[in-house]
Amino acid sequence: MNDFLFQIPTKLYFGKGEEPMIGNRIREHGGSRVLLHYGGGSIKKTGLYDNVIRYLKEAGLEVFELGGVQPNPRLSLCRRGSEICRREGVDFILAVGGGSVIDSAKCISLGVFCDGDAWDYFTGKKAAPERVLPLCSILTIPAAGSEGNCGSVITNEDGNYKLGYSHPSLFPVFSILNPETTFTLPPYQTAAGASDIFAHTVERYFAEGDCYLGDKFCEGLLRSVIKYAPIAINDPKNYDAHAELMLAGSFSHNDTTGLGRLGMDGSCHGLETQVSGLFDTAHGAGLSVM
Repeated sequence: MNDFLFQIPTKLYFGKGEEPMIGNRIREHGGSRVLLHYGGGSIKKTGLYDNVIRYLKEAGLEVFELGGVQPNPRLSLCRRGSEICRREGVDFILAVGGGSVIDSAKCISLGVFCDGDAWDYFTGKKAAPERVLPLCSILTIPAAGSEGNCGSVITNEDGNYKLGYSHPSLFPVFSILNPETTFTLPPYQTAAGASDIFAHTVERYFAEGDCYLGDKFCEGLLRSVIKYAPIAINDPKNYDAHAELMLAGSFSHNDTTGLGRLGMDGSCHGLETQVSGLFDTAHGAGLSVM
């Protein structure tokens, strides 16, 4: 077994009815001026957007918005978000959505105090940020695990380069995981998310190194996805199935399944990153092909 350092500072509030506490929890962590970051409008159709706005304002928070995150989050939108944060004196970011939204929020956080451009971290021109904006999330798509890790993957439209960056400062302060928010997901998105979770785990399972307990973590997680993904797809309001997938998504990519190994093999993810960067495919769908 290899030596390792394992730390997950993110608090996960898991279960029904957690969203109403979002404003108070942001206040507890020093937030007062919040950037609400989200995707293409699905949270408005489901009513989650209106509820979140109400919860934030009831807590006395000033809210600024930036929607429009795409499945492969774009650098240009992240740059806009960082500029909004600087201009408006934003002190906390709330990402409501799936991994793309949370990854985009992390890139925004990187760019706010950056002397230069956030993309410099992704290309290796900059190593570690001196300061970032704190962020939190309300997860609506179990897949990427970004709600509980410190990584971000961003697409630069200038050349269609898709790169990732990780740093401990990018762990969300906390994340709210209510499986009920996933009931309205189209079957395709649920399936793509399950493929992403599966790939995260397989690529650690076959990574170099040996850890019996790690093997059992991986095998249990893979069996959970195999069992519950079809149930969630065919019975969209099955709480337990969606809860199992949501929990699996978080723990598939917070390094729990990689303990004692040399990280994550990453071969499928590395190939798919290039494919989705060039052709804008859904990440989980691309991974299922790889």
